[in-house]
Amino acid sequence: MTDRRFDVWAPRPQRVRLLCGDNAGGTVVEMERDDGGWWTPAEPLPRAAGEPFTDYGYLLDDDPEPRPDPRSRCQPGDVHELSRTFDPSGFAWTDHAWTGRQLAGAVLYELHVGTFTPGGTLDSAIERLDHLVDLGIDLVEVLPVNAFNGTHNWGYDGVAWFAVQETYGGPRAYQRFVDACHARGLGVVQDVVYNHLGPSGNYLPLFGPYLTTGRNTWGDLVNLDGEGSSEVRRYILDNLAMWFDDYHVDALRLDAVHALADTSPTHLLEEMAIETAARSAHVGRPLTLIAESDLNDPTLFTPREAGGYGLDASWSDDYHHAVHVALSGETTGYYADFEPLTALKKVVEHGFFHDGIYSSFRERDHGSPIDVEHMPAWRLVVCSQNHDQIGNRAVGDRLTDHLDEHQLGCAAMLTLLGPFTPMLFQGEEWAASTPFCFFTSHPEPELGEATAEGRIEEFAKMGWDPSVVPDPQDPDTFTRSKLDWAEPEHAGSRHARMLLLYRTLTRLRRERTELTDPAMTAHRCTVDEGARLVHLWRGGTLVALNLGETEQSVLDVQGDLLAVTGAGSGSEASLAGGTLVLPAHAGAVVG
Repeated sequence: MTDRRFDVWAPRPQRVRLLCGDNAGGTVVEMERDDGGWWTPAEPLPRAAGEPFTDYGYLLDDDPEPRPDPRSRCQPGDVHELSRTFDPSGFAWTDHAWTGRQLAGAVLYELHVGTFTPGGTLDSAIERLDHLVDLGIDLVEVLPVNAFNGTHNWGYDGVAWFAVQETYGGPRAYQRFVDACHARGLGVVQDVVYNHLGPSGNYLPLFGPYLTTGRNTWGDLVNLDGEGSSEVRRYILDNLAMWFDDYHVDALRLDAVHALADTSPTHLLEEMAIETAARSAHVGRPLTLIAESDLNDPTLFTPREAGGYGLDASWSDDYHHAVHVALSGETTGYYADFEPLTALKKVVEHGFFHDGIYSSFRERDHGSPIDVEHMPAWRLVVCSQNHDQIGNRAVGDRLTDHLDEHQLGCAAMLTLLGPFTPMLFQGEEWAASTPFCFFTSHPEPELGEATAEGRIEEFAKMGWDPSVVPDPQDPDTFTRSKLDWAEPEHAGSRHARMLLLYRTLTRLRRERTELTDPAMTAHRCTVDEGARLVHLWRGGTLVALNLGETEQSVLDVQGDLLAVTGAGSGSEASLAGGTLVLPAHAGAVVG
């Protein structure tokens, strides 16, 4: 059988040579090109190539520096250095009986490998998976792990899309992590970035037309519809397949799909949906695609047979904004339109707030309505906190820093007992006191300085004192963002009480079928702007929230108290004779 592991698509250079080994003692092998721009070794490879592994790179034209493989599966050094072969079939999987996890009815948990545990690796994350099981999590969503330059990063500066970051443990550790998740009944969602590449180590343009004219918010545009784009699209689709086939992940979260500029007859997102559905049918378990988009466009998650792209779900920023404003009162920037409680009511009942109406932040009409009569509510993934909404604040402050215990409980009740697919952010379940800052570790001094200065300028324009904005390049900014796992272990503490409430709410989701009913029309929400009362009815279950400053009563309530915010902290809700009494900033679940 022909060894194709070292084939490379490189239509731009006139000469390509394969370096096996290193510059000092490696072997250089000439390569020959076919009509499609693919290069294959023109002579036999060294006998030991790939056994058990080989470090290798490509010499392009007269460039004396070898470049890493665009499809590198392992970068043992940094992203500028040689690639290393990796055989994904060498792992002994134990998940043969794994049947997957569907998104409908699930609870997601977003984590960043580097800050989830003190060790900051995939193997150390395995040690905390039992906590997620006890919490009632179904799917673990991992921030990007593809290789980037430096030791720590959010993950959105990746340049080697097929390689797992070595500081997290590399590709074999990722397989161990997924296998361990499946052994505990947890599915895995991997966050992937196809809309741009990071600022350091991107050698793709030396090989071929991976990029095109123009930029989005984060970098150069990926070439999805220009000359040579068929191979670029295949590059992305093969990467998508890699996560499902070689790493057994259950879902992908597609970062900022609104930045994918594609005028092709079949949009790349629809191609992704087609290939994922075929793969799901083949393996016999759910494989899911979740989009992140600020377009408020239901086309993304409308089935293909109904004229949509056929993705499974989309994030809803409108939900986050409505909950954040209702609880915190913050109305600056993009929060302005969400000030009245009726905004929360609309989001809960219709999915989007901006569904074709005017957005004061964008200064134009925005979004399209969801057909709530036919679209299941689980297709929207919602949260009250996530990496973006915390980390893109100047100091990385959580809701924990601004809300009391009862208010945090109200956020949890809305998210976990509402009609959508809930997602929690690491540490939210115990009101973690640690921030989640924006952090980088660019080795290039000029890039590090530019990142830090840009961050300060960005927040200075928004009125923040530049002196309080953490330097993303300061190692302490990263270290302070690591979770403190001792917090929830303090019996009787605010952290322990919040964790108990979250566990109670996820248990209720499992026990009461109406709480996972997918129909948007199967629930209703009422608000009293003056009294700051919110009532969310899910079949026979009432989620009652008092967001005001004074005690409030809710009449004609049937059933028993199922959960109370801040249970055990003193001021609690009470129910007698059909009258529910809610203290200020508190919530209760009755059913």
